[in-house]
Formats: sequence, C-alpha cells, structure tokens
Amino acid sequence: MTGNVDRVGAALADRYRIERELGTGGMATVYLARDLKNDRQVAIKVLRPERAAILGADRFLAEIKTTANLQHPHIVALFDSGVADGTVFYVMPFVQGESLRDRLTREKQLPIDEAVRIARETASALDYAHRHGVVHRDIKPENILLHDGQAVVADFGIALAATSVGGDRMTETGLSLGTPHYMSPEQAMGGRNVDARTDVYALGCVLYEMLTGEPPFTGPTPQSVAVKVMTDEPRPPMQLRKTIPPHVAGVALTALAKLPADRFASAAAFAEALLDRGYSPSPASGHVAPNGVSRPDLRRMAWPAIAVTLAVAALWGWLRPGPVPPPPPVERFTLSLGPGAMLADGPGVPVALSPDGARLVYLGLDSQGTQWLFGRGREQAEPTPIGGTRDAGQPFYSPDGQWLGFVQNGRIRKVPVAGGGVVTICELPSTLMQGAAWGPDGVIVFSSGGRLYQVASNGGPPTLAAKPDSAAGSFYRWPDVLPDGRHVVFVIGRTGDRGPPAELAVLSLDDSVVRKLGQAGMSPRWVDAGFLVFTQGDNTLFAAPFDDRRARFIGPPERLADGVQFGVGLAAKMGIARRTGDFAYVEGSAQVHELVLLDRQGREEVLRAAADNYSAPRFSPDGARIAVAVGAGTPTGPTDLWVYDRASRARTRLTFDSVSYLPTWEAGGRSIVYPTFQGGRPKVLFRIRADGSGTPELLLARPSAVQEVAFTPDHRSMVLVETPLETKGDIWVVPVDSPANARPLLRTPFNEREIALSPNGRWLAYVSDEAGSDDVYVRGLEEGSPRWRVSTSGGTEPRWGAGGRELLYRHADSAYAADVPSGAEFRTRPPRTLFGGRFVSQPMVAMWDVSADGSRFVFVRSTRAGESRAVRLVLHWFERRQAGIAAIP
Repeated sequence: MTGNVDRVGAALADRYRIERELGTGGMATVYLARDLKNDRQVAIKVLRPERAAILGADRFLAEIKTTANLQHPHIVALFDSGVADGTVFYVMPFVQGESLRDRLTREKQLPIDEAVRIARETASALDYAHRHGVVHRDIKPENILLHDGQAVVADFGIALAATSVGGDRMTETGLSLGTPHYMSPEQAMGGRNVDARTDVYALGCVLYEMLTGEPPFTGPTPQSVAVKVMTDEPRPPMQLRKTIPPHVAGVALTALAKLPADRFASAAAFAEALLDRGYSPSPASGHVAPNGVSRPDLRRMAWPAIAVTLAVAALWGWLRPGPVPPPPPVERFTLSLGPGAMLADGPGVPVALSPDGARLVYLGLDSQGTQWLFGRGREQAEPTPIGGTRDAGQPFYSPDGQWLGFVQNGRIRKVPVAGGGVVTICELPSTLMQGAAWGPDGVIVFSSGGRLYQVASNGGPPTLAAKPDSAAGSFYRWPDVLPDGRHVVFVIGRTGDRGPPAELAVLSLDDSVVRKLGQAGMSPRWVDAGFLVFTQGDNTLFAAPFDDRRARFIGPPERLADGVQFGVGLAAKMGIARRTGDFAYVEGSAQVHELVLLDRQGREEVLRAAADNYSAPRFSPDGARIAVAVGAGTPTGPTDLWVYDRASRARTRLTFDSVSYLPTWEAGGRSIVYPTFQGGRPKVLFRIRADGSGTPELLLARPSAVQEVAFTPDHRSMVLVETPLETKGDIWVVPVDSPANARPLLRTPFNEREIALSPNGRWLAYVSDEAGSDDVYVRGLEEGSPRWRVSTSGGTEPRWGAGGRELLYRHADSAYAADVPSGAEFRTRPPRTLFGGRFVSQPMVAMWDVSADGSRFVFVRSTRAGESRAVRLVLHWFERRQAGIAAIP
C-alpha cells in the first residue's frame, strides 16, 4: 500500500481494516476493506491528494452526504465518509462481480436483450435519483457494476459534489470530470445547470456501445471526441449491427439528440420506450434516416459556428492535462543476494515479480544447501525464505499479488504473500510442470507432459486445455494468460530437428483452438502496457506491441536486454511485473556443459572442452568409457548418444536420429540400450553396439513412454520407469525374452523414478515423493517386498558404488554416501557428505555416475558453475516507451 493509504488505515483502524487495492482512477483510489463493526466487506474510495486540495475536503463531504439517503436496489449506497489524517474518503458496499466496462472489454458487444435489460435497470436507478433531486453527471460503463448480472450504479453525486465545490478551480487546474465519450453537448459546452436529460444522453451512449461495440463518437484525443459530440451525428446503430430491433435503435438515437428538449424527458420514459416495439422517434424532432430511424437535424439547433469554436476552446481549457513530469530514466542494477540466499539453478523459471513489481521471488539455497523460494521486497535489504516452500520451484503470482503459486513435489500449491499455510491446488497430471500462469478469472493454466491444462485456483482436478500433435514431435510449454482470461499465449516446441525449435502461439480456452503467431520465441509474458515479452535462442529479450483482443502482433519487436539465461525445455530464466513491466532476469550466456571426472578426494579433471550440452553420463562396466547424451549446443537442440574413451580421449557417435538419450550399458559393455521417440510412436528401447558399428535394433516397445531402464546381472529382466502423460512415473519388471509378461513393481499415486539396480541385482534404489518430498528409497524386486528410506532430508539421483557396498545420492549441491553392510536384509549406516559442487541437475535424470569400484565420479557441469550467477533488475523501460521516450536497452 502507499504511505497515504497506510495513514488512512491507521486512522480508521478502529472501524475498517484495509485489505488490498482494487483500482485507481483520476479522482480516487479504491481499496477493499473490512467493516469491523458490521463484519462485512466494503469499498473505500480515497480521494487523490491533489484532487482533495482542489475541491476542499469539508465542502466536498457536505455535498456528498446529500446522496447518502438514496436507497434503491440499482444504486450503490453511501455508507460513510470523512477525513482521516487529512485524506478524504468515502465508503460504499463492496459489490461482488465486474463493471460493465470489464464485460465490454471482454465481449465488445452484448446480446441485445441483455443490453436492453441493463439499460432499463440503470434508467430505473437514474429516475429514482432524479425524482430526489440528484443528477449523476458521470454515467459510463465504469460506473455501472454488475452484481449477479444485475446493474448497480455507483458514484451517485460524486461528480455533482466535485462540480459544486470545485468551481473555477477545476478549470484552472485541468481537473476533468466526466468522460468525453459519454458527455452531453451541454455538459461539453461547460454548462453547470444540467438536469436529468444529461444522464439520459449518457445512458444513450452506454446503450449504443452495448449494442454496437463502441461509443457513438470516438477520436484520438478528448478534444476531438468533444467536437464530434457537439457537431456530428452518430451512425445509426442498425448500420453497425443489423439485428438491432428498429425500436431499440430509435430509443438510442432519441437519447442522443443534441438538444435536451429533443430527448426523453425522463429516464422512466427512456425505459418505457425500450419495451415499446412500436416506438419510433417523432419526425418533428429530426429527419428520417434511410433505414427508417429518425435522427436530429443539426440545422434546427441554430448554433453559430463561433459558439461552437468558443465552446471547443473552453473545453480544451477544461480537459487539458496539467503538467505531467517525465517518467524516470531506465534503471538497471544487479541484486545482491547474500551467501545464505544464493540463487539456485533449478529446472523451469526460477524468478517471479509481483504484478506491481514491488517484490521479487526466486529459487535459492540457504547456508545448508537446502532449496527454498526466497522473497525480497524492493526496499528490503536481505532476502528471506518463504515458509512452506522447501524444495519448491517455478514461482508465479496471482493477478492481485496476494498469492504466490509454485510447484512442489509433483503438486501445484499456493501460499498467501502476507503469510499463512500452504494450500494444495492440484496434482500434476504428468511428472513435471513447464510453466504456469494465473488468470484474472481465477483459472490457472499450466503445462505438464507437453500439454496445457487448466485448474481453478481454489483447487480441484485439472482439465486438458490443449494437446499437441505428438506425431510431429510437438510439445506445449510456458503459458501466460491474456487480460480477457480466455486466451493463452504459449510456446510450441519440437523434439529433434522436426521444424522451428520454438514458436509462439495463442490458445482459446473456449474452443481449444490453437493459432500460431508467426514469431519465433520462448517464455512469452504479457505486460499491461500492451506488449508481449519473449526471449530468443541468442539470449536476447524482446518486447513487441501486441493486440490482446485480436491476439496478434501489431509492431516489430524491440530489444529489452541481452544475456538472459535459458535452460532445458525452452525456459527463459526471467520474470516480469505484469502491471508495470519491470523485469528481472538471470544474467549470463547460453548454458554450455562439460564433463568433469572427480576422485574421492574431490580432485577434478575436465574430460571434454565445453562445446556441447552433455547429460546423463554413464560409466561402462570396466570404467574405461563413458556413454553420454550430447546436444547440439543449446538445450533446445537435437540429442544423440556418444561414447567417450578415457584413455584415447576420442569420441564415437552412436546415433543420428536427434532424439536419443539416457544410455544404459549392457553386461560386458558391448552394447548400449537407450529410449527414443521416433515417427510418432510411443517411446521405445533400442540397442546399438558401443563401438558404433552396425545399426540400431528395436529391443522393446511399450504402450507407455519408457523413461529409464536397468538390467539384472543375469540379463534376464529389465527394470523400467514408464511415464505415461496422464500419470506419474511407475516402475515395471519386464522379462527380456517375454516382454508380454511384464509386471508392475511400483504403480502408485506417487512419482517413482531415477532407478539404480545394485550390482548383485537384489536391491532397487529409486526416488519417490510419497512422503511429500523427493527422497531415496530401496526395496527388493519382489512384489510387496519392504522398502527403506535412505535419505533423511531429501535426495535424488541414486547410484551404487564400491561393488554395491555403498549407495550414493545427491541433494542440493552435495553428494552423499551411505555404507551398505552385507547381510540378508538391507541396512545402511547414516549418510555422510562426500563433497559439494555446483553441478548440473535435471528432473527425472541422474546427471552423474559412479564407477563400479566407487573410485571415480563423473558429473555434468555448466561452464557458468564458477560464475557468480546474478539477478538483474530493470525498471521504467515501459513507462518511457509509453511516454514516447526512447528506452535504450
């Protein structure tokens, strides 16, 4: 909250508790508050200080109280008003729902019967007020609220109070009351003795817009609109929408007559005419248009040209804006993150900014190496961990900034920003989440398993929103919801070399239609200034003007920043404040990997220069070779398998299909088995000779996607991890010679994966989230055998070493080892830390390996691992862009 509101909140603490900001306008800022005495929600409007100074608090409050006795079902009542610590406020009921402006923004045109009903309900409220001597003077869609679909008129008498007490001071200071699109000609002329027919004119404008999708007069500036109000005729509504009944069109045009005498005499007459199918404007009030609807004749108005000219000049003096200070210069600085709150390199997007840009959340590590979401306010010196977010990731904010969403242990969860318990929203349909966005209507859209889903923010089962073409190797990721809440921008990615690696698209949640936007990019984010922000593979961040209503680009991209890191799965490591456009990003070049060999004392040897992206390295049984998946320079490129010979330092390429990964050595080290995805079929297992000779042969095809494989020592059975798109990871045992006799070993509601079979084939180590966090477990291969939890505070990527006498795993930035004494039952001693190091981790994949004798370890390390990974924050770029000032990156 602003300091002004803090003062109001303190002054009203015995009566109201301010909860959050609802919106702001030219006159006041609106806040949601709790009426402590009556235990109800209310809306408190706080006059802007400069407006209060112009109007005078005491006189304004005296005038506004004249409206307090208006009691009508279609009028928002005035509960209270006063001055708190020098700030003028007034209190109204909090109306659940939306404004008519919100609905028109979303739908543009309303069904005719609904437009007529809303107009009649508004006319009923106006007629009641007029009969009590109150003219609204500022009827517009923003002041018509829709409560359970019923029209309720707000701000009765506010414009009158401002006009009565402001006098000439309003004109002198450029204070504008009313909106030119809905102002009557006499009001635009500066007349103060307006009557009920001014409100009738404004209601005619609102009806016209509900029917046609736009006000009767539009223009690039308020002055141009005002000139049209006084001189032009509106287009007959039936020319813009043929289905409008003639009598309804006639009512709108009569209400829009230039002379008050030619309009309806009362709001009640306006409402009655809308029900009269035989209504037709009197020819005496104007001439008849070709479609049979009469329209006023400007010649009858006998307005001398000089009067109009003077009126426009006076109107310009009234509407001209006061001096506006230039926006501040673009600021770019690096955030200081303490040693106990270091930035972590996790999967997905690790940073998020609140909608107002006041608070940053990022994925970090505390002094013990435990992963949390950390929060830091703009004025806060040190980041602090957010309670309940241990091992969480991919933060995202609710539109009002009151909730923080994130993914944790295979679930989408949320926590109140102000403090409170963590709430589970839903289980992920698949093993991972690749982006989530919280829409304005309380719907969260997220990606999981390459598909887009939607779920209510208050919880419930997710439903499929869009499914990609799996035959084309496509997947959908990193969604963001546009302002209407019904359209989603996202990334279409592709495996291998099947087309552009990443292009932007838009999805309609109403009909599931996907349309490509014709722009390459990753991680799109909407900014309320009217831009779509996205990154490209050269680590550049762009902003392009974007029409959110038509969901299309309307201008070329402009460069925002260079050096934005991105990671596996087309994830740009950046967050943006939706309202202000301030943005934060993890700085650095594109991620490039290297293979690093370590001994038990932590001494290292770089096996290969940093030229490619390595993943899933695996020692051969004798430790002399390492099989590894190699990408083509970026995390989005194709992946193939290579074998690295430690003695000769030579590499041999095994596959050329661009979609192979996760190698597993067969006994003896002669062949390598690997999963792949080819020709739109489910993931299958292939075998290829480790020396590169011969061609791949199909080993196994399964109905579900195969993620990992391990062989028993006798090579008679395979242990598989399968990850169907709609379920978690399951573990199966499959006989090599009779795959039809496969049996499930672990098929649970939890996510089991990252398997490692002991050298004697008795024990299976795996990762499960059954206890609410990822931990390492061990069990036998017999169905129903007991299990043991090995890690004590989180663990992933288990590997066996020292001939099966040692079980190793990773957690955060450290590697741990637990001794396994021999015996009939599985037992381990307490884990001990081997060494630390900022090596690459990746969900669902063990990114390291241990030689059979336990003497050597191979890791994948980013070339950035030794760098101080920094978060850069950029402020005011969009403010200057909107002001027409060059915002140089």
